Amino acid sequence: MKKITLDYDEEADVLYITFGEPKEALTEEVNDIGVRFDRKTNEIVGLTVMDFMERFKHKHEPLTIKV
Repeated sequence: MKKITLDYDEEADVLYITFGEPKEALTEEVNDIGVRFDRKTNEIVGLTVMDFMERFKHKHEPLTIKV
């Protein structure tokens, strides 16, 4: 099982999710979420969720992220 790392940038309201060790990746946008994948293996290595708190503030009250 790979380690999953969450990193939230409160100022930019961006949640970064990394699967395994960080590595160089290409990003493609899918439904306004950046999907990062390894160019050699096509394996998904992470996700970037822009406007994270804005997206979910009405769905989950209250939402607190601690990293």
